[in-house]
Amino acid sequence: MDQNTRDIIMREFRSGSSRVLITTDLLARGIDVQQVSLVINYDLPTQPENYLHRIGRSGRFGRKGVAINFVTKDDERMLYDIQKFYNVVIEELPANVADLL
Repeated sequence: MDQNTRDIIMREFRSGSSRVLITTDLLARGIDVQQVSLVINYDLPTQPENYLHRIGRSGRFGRKGVAINFVTKDDERMLYDIQKFYNVVIEELPANVADLL
């Protein structure tokens, strides 16, 4: 996708005319959109350092935010590395996830 197309998509997302943004690590840094409350990681980043840049899009400016990670058996090592890198525990998705948003 060329830069002009990316700019148009980001403008639509920021304005709210587009409510869903699907992206790669290319935009993990640099998305500064206040109204993002949910980030879904279809796959985990290849580097633990990029995880915070991805999930940091949610819950900005004192708002609540949730990050959901789809994790397969193949991803367990990376999930462990992320938790170790940030000294956190990433919990399994609770049944009451709607209450967290």
